[in-house]
Amino acid sequence: MTKLLIICGSTATGKTALAAKLAKKFNGELISADSRQVYQGMDIVTGKDKPKDIKIHGLDLISPDEEFSVAHFVKYARTLINQIGKKGKLPIVVGGTGLYLNSLINPPQTLNIKPDWQLRKRLEGFSARKLLKLLKQLNPQRVDRMNHSDRNNQRRLIRAIEVNNRQTLTPPVKYDALWIGLTADKKILDKKIADRVQERIKAGAIQEWEKLKVKYPANLPSMSSIGYRQLPDIAAWIKAEQQYSRRQLTWFKKNKQIHWNPNNVVRLVKTWYTKKQYEYCS
Repeated sequence: MTKLLIICGSTATGKTALAAKLAKKFNGELISADSRQVYQGMDIVTGKDKPKDIKIHGLDLISPDEEFSVAHFVKYARTLINQIGKKGKLPIVVGGTGLYLNSLINPPQTLNIKPDWQLRKRLEGFSARKLLKLLKQLNPQRVDRMNHSDRNNQRRLIRAIEVNNRQTLTPPVKYDALWIGLTADKKILDKKIADRVQERIKAGAIQEWEKLKVKYPANLPSMSSIGYRQLPDIAAWIKAEQQYSRRQLTWFKKNKQIHWNPNNVVRLVKTWYTKKQYEYCS
């Protein structure tokens, strides 16, 4: 069984720095699990980290007008994990997109349902309220399971309608996975997020946004992501990032496999990585 190290947590907690440190220590390669950093040219606002002397996969995969779903990520990451493992290296997945990480380990049944472009075209002019009403008629149980954000997200509502009654089973892939999570005190994290946004402004975030909005429609998923949606309002961007960090933590706290802020992370990883599979599972 392939060993897989997962570094997760909310934004601005130092996930990539820790992952790079562990990659150097244990001869690993990184795979980014960030839904915004897959886009080419979206560098400053998304805060792409490219550690020196460490291979990191998953950045700059597509242009902002292309689609990249969780199904794309799972297929891409699984292939890389196998390739890295066969080289005798440790695959390390690092990021804060909880849906990507959870789907990698426990893929949802809807993962391989392909887009219905005719349906999407027909529904694209519907408001979130109208889409929610339609979904309630089709599958009220699905609506009951949706949170407030999902119920007001046009793209997610269309996807829910699309997959209704088209369930398929995506076979899970078993990994010997170690989850490590990073978090911080709310006030400290809020300040770090605010400081990071200001740093990105100085680095040219607004200029990057202005260049992209000329080239790409505002309603693209890439251009409606955090930062690009709020600019040029810097305060709104900071607030959105801070709110996102809360949602990330809420998502990850549901995962009982995560070791949060371990005191000696190197020793934890070494103990897990050097144990044989039968020892680890016993």
